Amino acid sequence: MDSKKGKRLDWPVFIVSGGFLILFIILSLINSDAVGSTITTLFDYSADLFGAYWQVLLLGNFFVGLGLAFSKYGKVRLGKQDKPKYSYFRWVAMILVTLLASGGVFWAASEPMYHYMSTPPLFGGGEFNNINAAFAQSFLHWGFTAWAILGTLAVIVMMYVHYSKGLPLRPRGLLYPIFGEKIYKNSVLGSSADIFSIIATVAGTLGPLGFLGLQISYGLNHLFDIPNTLTLSIVVVLILAGVAAISAATGVDRGILTLSRYNVGFTIFLAIVTLVIGPTMFIIDAFVGGTGVHLQNFFSMSLFRGDNAWLGGWTIFFWGWFIGYAPMLIVFISRISRGRTIRELVIAVSIVAPLVNNFWFSVVGGTGVFYERENPGSISNALNEGGMPAAVMAITDQMPLGVWMGLGFLLVSVIFVATTVDTMSYTVAATLTGNDNPKRWLRVFWAMIFGLTTVMILSIGEDSISSIQNSIVITAVPVSLLLLPPLWNAPRIARKMALEQGLIWEREMRKKVNK
Repeated sequence: MDSKKGKRLDWPVFIVSGGFLILFIILSLINSDAVGSTITTLFDYSADLFGAYWQVLLLGNFFVGLGLAFSKYGKVRLGKQDKPKYSYFRWVAMILVTLLASGGVFWAASEPMYHYMSTPPLFGGGEFNNINAAFAQSFLHWGFTAWAILGTLAVIVMMYVHYSKGLPLRPRGLLYPIFGEKIYKNSVLGSSADIFSIIATVAGTLGPLGFLGLQISYGLNHLFDIPNTLTLSIVVVLILAGVAAISAATGVDRGILTLSRYNVGFTIFLAIVTLVIGPTMFIIDAFVGGTGVHLQNFFSMSLFRGDNAWLGGWTIFFWGWFIGYAPMLIVFISRISRGRTIRELVIAVSIVAPLVNNFWFSVVGGTGVFYERENPGSISNALNEGGMPAAVMAITDQMPLGVWMGLGFLLVSVIFVATTVDTMSYTVAATLTGNDNPKRWLRVFWAMIFGLTTVMILSIGEDSISSIQNSIVITAVPVSLLLLPPLWNAPRIARKMALEQGLIWEREMRKKVNK
């Protein structure tokens, strides 16, 4: 295959994916009510038809990955490179902030509180009666299986296709083990895989951007009495997209890496301060107790099918979100993981990152639950009346140095989301060129498309949050089919690389001699 041709801008994919999103923006301007209604209808069909499949897919992906990590193939080194380019901390930091941005403050503050206010159906329902179940449910949604689908088995396949076979770094590469090089040669199926992945990524990035736009608007109103209007939310989103565009323009080794390091450092600082001045022992108890209930009920929580309405609003929504995000995160993690072993990859992505994530949820959400128990209504009333954006400010109001803590949480949210948007802009651009270093204008273009699409979703009005959530789930449907083949292709590729690297040569030779 012509390597230069493989690194040119894929104009058909660019025009169709970009054109679809621009059309969405125009239609939203013309008739936002019709757009919102269509999104809701498609969401209902998607959740009903694909929900059970997604639950099985994530669970299978997690356990096949663990099996590979702790097998004889765990020592296989990825990316045809002997040593990693990034230190372990920098590598994990870049992985962490990309997804954690979505839940870093917005969901961490509100989800445990929601499950505490209304106990999940698996745990019997009821109100304000099961703290450990509230955290266990949050840990499932942001835990092991959620992270595993974002960058374990599929990354093994992608890194083999790109670095060993020299083919472009695109989501269609996940289909290479089935179709061979023809998936790259004017393939309608290959182009469709890339297009759906890009659109799903935009939908997934709407979440952090839209949520944070609302969060900052509410926070500025709460702290400084600045009017909380749609206009303010839109201005905030456009500024965030601008910051992300600047970061994306500087590339992975400067903008994205630098933001990730600052992000993780400031988050650790904020967590330590909260632990010191907040309810320290309650936070630790919430993490330990919630983890225990999570592990004890892991399978029943992962495969729960008892309440379709609840599932659609929670587990299926999250699974759709992460599935939609997956192809671009797979591209990104493949780019930064050269020189790592399969064992290092699987443990970092599906064990270390979720544990860090869940502890952060315990710090933020645990503080909220503690103050709610001490002063009933102090957090729940704000959450019921002001929605998710109100949760963080309600929590910081109860803490010492409340204004400063509120500002700190807003700042870390901004850095989180800027990191996610610049990462996604980079990976979409990489997908369109099949190149590790896509053109600067292309990265900036996609950062601004993220911002403009988010603005249109917010303009739908009162139901903007549910519209964001629903659009995320819809776009995940075709992407979820792309993530199925790695379940059997990743082990085959791991075995092939183990043979190439001489890790199982003697054993395989003995088998051949015996035959």
